[in-house]
Formats: sequence, C-alpha cells, structure tokens
Amino acid sequence: MTTTSNVLVVDDEPPLRRVLQTSLTARGFTVEEAGSAERALELVGQRPFDLILLDMNMPGMGGIEACRRLRALLPHVGIVMVTVRDAEEDMVQALGAGADDYVTKPFRFGELVARLRAVLRRAVPEIAGAAVLQAGDLEIDFDKRCLRRAGKEIHLTPTEFDLLALLMRNQGTLLPHAKLLRTVWGPEYGEEIEYLRSYVRALRKKIEADPAQPKYILTEPWVGYRFHNPSDEEE
Repeated sequence: MTTTSNVLVVDDEPPLRRVLQTSLTARGFTVEEAGSAERALELVGQRPFDLILLDMNMPGMGGIEACRRLRALLPHVGIVMVTVRDAEEDMVQALGAGADDYVTKPFRFGELVARLRAVLRRAVPEIAGAAVLQAGDLEIDFDKRCLRRAGKEIHLTPTEFDLLALLMRNQGTLLPHAKLLRTVWGPEYGEEIEYLRSYVRALRKKIEADPAQPKYILTEPWVGYRFHNPSDEEE
C-alpha cells in the first residue's frame, strides 16, 4: 500500500480484535478498535477513517443498525461487514444497510485484506480515470470502447461493454444485482436478475477460457457479481 489507510475494527470479541489489529498493522494499515457499535459511533465522530470492519452480531446495537448510522454519518467510508454464516438473508441485509462488501467467519486473512483493498479502490478509485486496464489476458480500452483478449480484439455489444467496464473498474468489489442493473440499464431497472444473468453468460462465453468455470466474472450466490483480476492473487 502506498499510503496508510485508517481502519476501525468493530467487534465484541477482544481476542479477534487483537489478532486483526496485529495482522492489519503488519500489512500497512493503521488500526483502531471498538468493542461495541456505540463506541464505534463515538470514535467516528472524533477522527476520520477510511475503512470500517464491522461485525454483524454484537450485543447492544447490532451491526445492521450500526451500519445504517455509520453510512449516514460517513457517506464515503468503506464498510465491510463480518457475518457468522454464509446466509442469503445476512448478505442482503448487510448490503441494504449500506455495507460495501462482506466476509463470513471463519475467514482467511488474505481474503479479508483483498476485500478491504478492493473497497478502498472503490472509495478512492485510482483506476477510475485509467484509459486502459489490464486483467490477466484481458485489456479494456475505455476511450476506444474496445476489448482485447490475448491481443485479439473481441466484439462486444454496447451493453456488454458497459457491463464489463463497470465490473472491471470495480475489480475485486462485490456489485449487487440491483446496482449493476440500475447503472448499466437505468434507474427503472433493479429486479430483472435473469435478464442480467443472460448478459453475464454472454460475456463469459467471450472472455472466459471455460465459461462453466469462470476466472474473471465470479458469481456471489443470490447477491451479485465480482470481477476477479488473476494478477491480484493474494499470497
């Protein structure tokens, strides 16, 4: 990381907070802890944070209500919710409350860091102004609106290009179905999930070596899609 990012870890388990503080500090983050949502709200009123790692299940104010309040106070902060199980209801609630992404316990530390960095890129998008982006054997030129795979130009329809461009600009970040539909097709869309899936299937046929085992456009079941850059593999 070229600059230090301030992270607030909100969890009611002291051992986990200590582990996260030690591990994230070793990766270049500046970390503060809060043992409750109430304490987190106090801290964000005192100093700025770039990221908040927020546990969903805590005594007192729960993580969902805390996320809503934190998002209202800090519209641009990155919020990653920690859930205890890989359940559709938890994911949907977390995203609906304003979280940018989520991880499920138990999580691998490398995966957590990758999610945090992806949210940071979205919050302060260094790549947003890039004219050309590369990911694996893909190269997308936003100005010329063209895509090359292993140096060969791939024909995309205008909608396919817009969908892939949105995914690649937000690589590593979970994009919910509704956000993809509203951004690419317009504000009147949001529930046409099968319609979106058909476009993703078409894109995978054009960019994936094996569309049945995609390495670029990854499905987050029930929730949305995430663009994976093979060059960003965590050690």
